[in-house]
Amino acid sequence: MVKLDQDATMGNETAFVNDDKVASIFQTDTLLSKQYFDTFRRNSYLEPEKRLMLAILEDAINCYQDNYISRTGKKKRFFDEVREWIVSADGDWVFSFEHVCDALGLNAAYIRRGLLQWKPNLGVVHAGESQRMAG
Repeated sequence: MVKLDQDATMGNETAFVNDDKVASIFQTDTLLSKQYFDTFRRNSYLEPEKRLMLAILEDAINCYQDNYISRTGKKKRFFDEVREWIVSADGDWVFSFEHVCDALGLNAAYIRRGLLQWKPNLGVVHAGESQRMAG
């Protein structure tokens, strides 16, 4: 919701909104999976089965993000297993990604797409961004 300046709304039919306020609408909303799931838990009561499904989904997302850059060993295996679970089209299993998302009222395709496009912030400066220099 954009808050309009009081001066702009008094007596004028058209109100002008500060550029900073408009720009804030288009900024990305950074939300950690832990913050999302904590909010989800607080606002609704879930049956034990759905709490288990939420815990499975939360653990999978954390495992996916924590092991994303791993290229060998146990962490790589964890990442590969979670990625396979997320992209698997087999929705018959009770704890499949599709079924878990459905049971929780979440859009599986949207979550899948977001996870597959997610990249960790490794402190890399992208083209066009300036880097602060000491001195």
